[in-house]
Amino acid sequence: MATIEQTVDVEAPIRTVYDQWTQFEEFPRFMGGVDEVRQVSDRLTHWKTSIGGVTREFDAEIVDQHPDQRVAWRSVDGTTHAGAVTFEKLDESRTRVAARIDWQPESAVEKIGAAVGVDDRQVKADLERFRAFIAERGSETGAWRGDIS
Repeated sequence: MATIEQTVDVEAPIRTVYDQWTQFEEFPRFMGGVDEVRQVSDRLTHWKTSIGGVTREFDAEIVDQHPDQRVAWRSVDGTTHAGAVTFEKLDESRTRVAARIDWQPESAVEKIGAAVGVDDRQVKADLERFRAFIAERGSETGAWRGDIS
């Protein structure tokens, strides 16, 4: 099992940052290799990805979600992965986003990539693009403030 941990500080209030993160269908706009995310229900998302020449479709279940604090998920089919993103208020206009992802590389390319840190760099780049996405827009594209335990 590979583990990725990355953080980024975003120049926006915690509510804006969290609200944007809950707009899963917007992920392809800043996540490399994510072709589509469809919100099936409050708890279920369907993903289509193309990473390193490997195309996959899978469902992920949101298992823990608390406004302005945390979103956690786990795959329910396909590649084995789980993770959480947490949000920390640094001050009134800055928020730290921390991502932790545990996943099981399957193909030889994925195993080599994980061994040399390609997955870490991808998540870091995605978080940087998320930061830029919020800075460019100045506000969130939507919000979901529900609580899931």
